[in-house]
Amino acid sequence: MDTSHTEKKLLGKIEKPDTVDPAVLEVLDYAYRGKRDIEINIEQPEFTSVCPISGLPDFGCITIRYTPKDKIVELKSLKYYLLQYRSVGIFYEHVVNRILDDLVSVLGPRFMEVRGTFTPRGGITTTTGVEYKGE
Repeated sequence: MDTSHTEKKLLGKIEKPDTVDPAVLEVLDYAYRGKRDIEINIEQPEFTSVCPISGLPDFGCITIRYTPKDKIVELKSLKYYLLQYRSVGIFYEHVVNRILDDLVSVLGPRFMEVRGTFTPRGGITTTTGVEYKGE
């Protein structure tokens, strides 16, 4: 029996990262802009994507920490944005960069950090993180 064919059949179709559409992200005005800064911390403890090599699912927690300038992200739209990664083949290092780029593009924050803490695979736990420092 062709193992690779069986694996592909069991694992399903692996999507490319460019299938993730940042247009689903909605933003709201930060009502206290110009008055005071606020730090916003968002955790998505059930984040999933797919290993682009093995096709096996990757599980982790994505943490987004940011200081808005004028806009904040609407949480339901963020949830739908992150759900798009469920069948996307992407490395840990790339997923945090992609999320950061997409969020910075729509929010233009003063500061943003995106961290991914992924469950152990083969006895190795991986945490990745990137930062953006605006004006």
